[in-house]
Formats: sequence, structure tokens, C-alpha cells
Amino acid sequence: MRLIFLGPPGVGKGTQAASISLRKEINHISSGDLLRAAVDAETDTGLKAKEYIDNGLLVPDELVVKIVVGKINSAECKKGFILDGFPRNLSQAKVLDNTLKKIGEKIDKVFYFTASEETIIKRIAGRRICKSCGVDYHEMFSPPVNNNVCDKCGAELYQRKDDYPETTSMRLQVYREQTEKLIYYYKGKGKLIEINCNGEKTEIEQNILEGLH
Repeated sequence: MRLIFLGPPGVGKGTQAASISLRKEINHISSGDLLRAAVDAETDTGLKAKEYIDNGLLVPDELVVKIVVGKINSAECKKGFILDGFPRNLSQAKVLDNTLKKIGEKIDKVFYFTASEETIIKRIAGRRICKSCGVDYHEMFSPPVNNNVCDKCGAELYQRKDDYPETTSMRLQVYREQTEKLIYYYKGKGKLIEINCNGEKTEIEQNILEGLH
């Protein structure tokens, strides 16, 4: 099973990808997480990507494709995967199709996540991450027991620069300009399933599971 979760930043696709990947026992590939890991490790790819990430811009295709394709071709993705945050434009989508074709595979379904801009901005602005162990929290939906302190290790929480309101606006603009073209690309292939994400997490997850069957 090879799936794509497509939608604007903050729509909740990462949360759902993590849950569905556990249910279906397939790998969750987050391009954002892969890139941030490369940034933290100060690899060549990470250092090149850092400036784009910090300013809410899409990382150039050659950097993203290199890191994601490497993951897709790894042994841990042999049973399948959920792509979260990739592809982000038509060029990346075509590279993905060609990569899978070479190993006799293809994308099975593409879930397109939608939500109001107000909901998206609220979700992004509330995100907090532990500086030490990297656990994610949200001020409204999954807050820590003690304000701004990680439940797991007691370290301080922080807000990513690309989650600042001004950066969020730029990310949404970039998404509309480039990523939305993918909606029509996958709709034309008969693979697109739209998921409304304005509701509760369990309702959204159930809609995804129904789409899979």
C-alpha cells in the first residue's frame, strides 16, 4: 500500500499519517521531518535546506527528491508507505512516478486534506516541540501537563520558526501557488480522495479508513 497525504501545512495530515501508518503497518515518510533531521545533523543537504525552511519557502526539488527517494528505496518501505509533504509540485510528482515504476510499483491512493484557513493558522500557531527529545505538543489539542515543559523529559518547549504566523502566511501562499496543481494531476489519474479536516481527529481518521476500502 503506497499512499500520499496531500494538503496545506497545518491541516493535520501528519497526525493522521502517523496513526494510519501504525494501523496498516507501513512506513510514515514525512519530508519535513527528513529535512529537519538533515538540518539538525548539519549534513550537506540539511545546510542547503535550512535557509528555505526557516523562511517558509519550499526547499528546491533536487534536495527534497534526493532525501525522499533514498527513503522510499530503503528496506523499511518495502511493505509500503505514506508520503506526507511530498510531492509538493508536478515535477516532484513525476519523479516519484518514475522512481516507483522502476521497481514495479505505483501510488495507490492520494488523500487530499482540506480545512478552513482559520483552522490551519490556529493549528500551526499552537505547535510546540521539546528541545531535547523532539516530542510534539499543541497548546490547544495536546498541551503538556506543565506549561512549556515536556512531559517526557522535562526540557523546555519551543516554537519552530516556520510555525510563526508571518511564516505561516508565506507557506500557505507558496502552497496555493505550487502544490494545488497536484490536486488536478491526481484527480485526472482517478486516485484522489478528498478528506474534510475541520472535524474531530477520530472522525477524520474514520473517513480515511473508509477511503482505503
